Amino acid sequence: MHSLSIFGTSSDAGKSTLAFAITYLLHHRGISVAPYKAQNVSNNAQVCDEGGEIAQPQHFAAEAIALRTTPDMNPVLLKSGQKGSTSLIVNGQSVGHKNVHEYYADIDTLKPVAKEAFERLSSQYECIVAEGAGSPVELNLMEKDLSNIYIATEFNTKIVLVADIERGGVFASIWGVYNLLPEQLKANVIGVIVNKFRGDMSLFDEGVKIIEEQFKIKVLGVIPYRPFNLGFEDAQSIMNYTQDTRAAIIKVGVIRLPHISNFTDFEPLIADNEIDLHFIQDPSALASCDLIIIPGTKRTIQDLTWLREQGFEAALQDESRFVLAICGGYEMMFESLCDPLGIEEDASTEVKGFERFRGSIHFTQDKTVKKADYTLFDCPVKGYEIHNGQVDLLSQQEGRLYGTFVHGLLDSNLFREKLFKTINPNYQGYDFNVYKAEGIADFAHHVDTNLDLDTIIDVLYE
Repeated sequence: MHSLSIFGTSSDAGKSTLAFAITYLLHHRGISVAPYKAQNVSNNAQVCDEGGEIAQPQHFAAEAIALRTTPDMNPVLLKSGQKGSTSLIVNGQSVGHKNVHEYYADIDTLKPVAKEAFERLSSQYECIVAEGAGSPVELNLMEKDLSNIYIATEFNTKIVLVADIERGGVFASIWGVYNLLPEQLKANVIGVIVNKFRGDMSLFDEGVKIIEEQFKIKVLGVIPYRPFNLGFEDAQSIMNYTQDTRAAIIKVGVIRLPHISNFTDFEPLIADNEIDLHFIQDPSALASCDLIIIPGTKRTIQDLTWLREQGFEAALQDESRFVLAICGGYEMMFESLCDPLGIEEDASTEVKGFERFRGSIHFTQDKTVKKADYTLFDCPVKGYEIHNGQVDLLSQQEGRLYGTFVHGLLDSNLFREKLFKTINPNYQGYDFNVYKAEGIADFAHHVDTNLDLDTIIDVLYE
């Protein structure tokens, strides 16, 4: 059976969401399938069941069909690094920092990593759904493209194009990408999915006819736009969340740090009808918030400096305010942050924290990457840790200030209920795990209803 590549005709076309949906649907058609992306750029990572970290979309897609997660699903991951460099994660483990020129100069050393990970997955599953990255036809970079051209060529994958009709220029993007592909890959294109359609579907009937008759590319589906507030890939995508706040009784402000990471922590708040969630960059907006959250960050010291420069310090040191500090945000709450080895900043950097918790954070070469069942604030939590900063206490509370290294805290129904009832006794709560399972199944059904999956499966079996 062939594996499948999902190529976007532009960035943010919806590849991740459709790759997840197709993986889910193939699984439920009885096909043994696994998600994969050779190289990802994202500060939103998750810890695998087998250890190591991968980007959120592949972890989410695997988790949705109860697969054991492994670094093979995303063997190369790039995160924000110091001084404009990137932090390079290979097979789930951090291997240091590189600037963009160093990364591309060393790309041939990463091709075997991507190939071997794909081969290991292929030995376990019938079909790999390989998500591409950006556009597959950036002509000046095609020889250095791990996620699109390299994998599709090396493994002769069948290809589905995803085009975003919402941004305009859908015909040009489909025609251009298809005709700029190498001939071998053009022959492997099954068809195109037109994504994020709004309005009367019949208005695009002529568009489908043009693509199929003039471009000679089969339209596999036109997918009506539907919000899907789960599995966010990057900070920009989470800013496009939708929320019903008509019954909201608590306003939560998440400070949108410049290097915000692990922002899927806030999916349970987006889904909560009793919560009015805002991402905030102006300290004046905190005045109306019942809870302030300082999220995780890939550059803790730099974002701590930014908070001071923007004028957030007074609100964060106000003991009358409810504050939840997660991972990097937790680190900022200590008396000082020390980076003797230059893990995040220059070697020997030391800055004053917000001094809400006693002690100092020390950044170490050994990175904590862990998934576990925790007990935090007397509540059971299934969560994970990804941090270089070290201190003895995994979490602590001082009055209305809660701090922890653990991501996934807000997934805990018991913790959310405990926290929000403290803020407002009228808070009722809901079951996030039920919401998540139903949301995944509902969105996959939405895609299935508007997608010619039979044609895709038939071609994969050729």
